Amino acid sequence: MQDRVPDNRPYFFLSYAHTPQWSPDSGDPDHWVRVLFNDLCSHIMALTDLPAGSPAGFMDREMRSGEGWPEKLSENLAACRVFVPLFSPRYFSSEMCGREWYAFHERMLNARTTGTATVSAIVPALWTRVDMRELPDSVRHIHVEDASSGGRYLNNGIYGLIKLSRLRDEYDETVFGLAGRIVQAAREARLPPGRPRDYESTPSAFKPRGTGPRHIRLTVAAPTEDSVPEHRDARPYGDDARDWNPYHTESTRALSTHAEELIRSLDYRVTVAAFDDENPAEESHGSGERQPGILLVDQWALSDEERRSRLKTFDAYARPWVSAIVPRCRADLQNHGQEGRRLAEELERVMPTILERARRGDTRVGVNGVPTLKSFTKVLPEVVAYTTRQFLKNAEVRLPPGPHIPRPRLADPYPPSGPDAGDDPGGEA
Repeated sequence: MQDRVPDNRPYFFLSYAHTPQWSPDSGDPDHWVRVLFNDLCSHIMALTDLPAGSPAGFMDREMRSGEGWPEKLSENLAACRVFVPLFSPRYFSSEMCGREWYAFHERMLNARTTGTATVSAIVPALWTRVDMRELPDSVRHIHVEDASSGGRYLNNGIYGLIKLSRLRDEYDETVFGLAGRIVQAAREARLPPGRPRDYESTPSAFKPRGTGPRHIRLTVAAPTEDSVPEHRDARPYGDDARDWNPYHTESTRALSTHAEELIRSLDYRVTVAAFDDENPAEESHGSGERQPGILLVDQWALSDEERRSRLKTFDAYARPWVSAIVPRCRADLQNHGQEGRRLAEELERVMPTILERARRGDTRVGVNGVPTLKSFTKVLPEVVAYTTRQFLKNAEVRLPPGPHIPRPRLADPYPPSGPDAGDDPGGEA
């Protein structure tokens, strides 16, 4: 019988918003976060079989000022079993916390897409009280458990429990329960390690309020299983265009599902549609005018003459904030055969406007044939950011209905006098 390989990875990554000092002699503003971290580590060592010397958890406080801390941060986000965000108003305005959330959530989505893990490994905790109605869309699906009787945990957060001496027992019970949920989540999720993500290129999962559109329209142009050419491998297709799974050798889920969850993790709302169900001219002049759009294009969709014509119309009417991504799986040999190459050339003739815009706008990787699911996962946030910028730059400002009111003008308090006074355009003739 083969011995089980020990798993000595940290059980949790503690993600928290650093509190700024309010005066030079105010002490360490994150002292109580450190207390919580140490208590969680003590409980987890008692609840598990981690060997001595193995880290029970990770927090970045001790290495924030040292060189190489982004790499250390990324390594632990890729290795830890559970992600523990400390919710507070400051947390959701922190770009660093948003990057940590996105990196871990992307790792979970990759594991879900490949079928290696399906259970969430995010266990949130309330550091201070937050209004759940104000949470970013990217985190609304995460449940915050009331770990304290009488709602004192929800009303005060862990910070309130630890600071108020009369609630000390509540604090001990809450932290012990949190440690138990971390251990349980690690066992149920069994999230495999991932590759460290470059911190500087990681987007934030928290989109600042009032910084542009919060809705993306995702449209899939692909054949269905019934409409694909006879000689084409039908495994990437399903009953609907949205079932298209070009990376089926890597993924167990439709590409639109993976893309939708990635976009939601960037704090956008998403509408997913099949191109065959859309009117290309109305889409470009209608709902596409009010929100950024991304078209996922399978080059095999051009095998159908009617669809090819509709894609050409779509391209002719496409607004600057409509982008495209062209997945072309490296492992799909038909993509690189004679017909596959012909269809790639045909796509250039059918959609010249959108493809050329992408190449000028530095998202050329997305339209040059995305070879792997990993590449797609990397390029999608870049296309979302580019498309949003184009919307903000080019979309017309819609004035509210009503009569036009001219802008007020300030009169000169010292009108000119003399023979030329009547020439003043602001004065009386």
